[in-house]
Amino acid sequence: MSEFAERIKPAQAIFIPGGFSGGDEPDGSGKFITAFFRNEAIAAGVADLLDVRGGLMAGICNGFQALVKLGLVPYGKIVTPRDDSPTLTFNTISRHQSKIVRTRIASNKSPWLAGVKPGEVYSVPISHGEGRFVASEAEIQALAFGGQIATQYVDMDGNATGDIRFNPNGSLYAIEGITSPDGRVLGKMGHSERIGLGLYKNVPGNFDIHMFESAVRYFRD
Repeated sequence: MSEFAERIKPAQAIFIPGGFSGGDEPDGSGKFITAFFRNEAIAAGVADLLDVRGGLMAGICNGFQALVKLGLVPYGKIVTPRDDSPTLTFNTISRHQSKIVRTRIASNKSPWLAGVKPGEVYSVPISHGEGRFVASEAEIQALAFGGQIATQYVDMDGNATGDIRFNPNGSLYAIEGITSPDGRVLGKMGHSERIGLGLYKNVPGNFDIHMFESAVRYFRD
């Protein structure tokens, strides 16, 4: 942990990938990542990265779970969770889902999403058993008002939906990704990092939301 805390000091961004452990139930790797980032030295490093140096963070799948449980999304800082805090819980279908889904950009206030425009639809692979985003109605309305709902699951017509054919986990308001208030911390369930030439042969759809190019431009600009 001490080495990681030291490595944060010169870093510009922290990216937390997905990855299964302990059978991925309950909370999967998210609970281990959360415990790791609550270490005093690491938490202080994250605060310095975000609050002082203007850095970025992102988490996908289990990484998203960790960001939510830490409070980094939607609050932009590590906080103690409340009983009614937003969370990610078991898919309503009661089993793991692994497929390609369609997501619509709801807001591009995040530097990670500077390369896309609201309304654009992107395909993304998902693989999770606990991806259902839940929060109070007041919390979700606040996220929507603040432009913190980054991406939503959509049907073939581009409409946000709770239909299990398109919303693989039953997330409220079809939420697939959210951000911190300033957008510099992004969490999402879909594996948008899984891009590459020929990776999705004979599978229609645009898969590249230009996350990493956008992050590089953020620091160059």
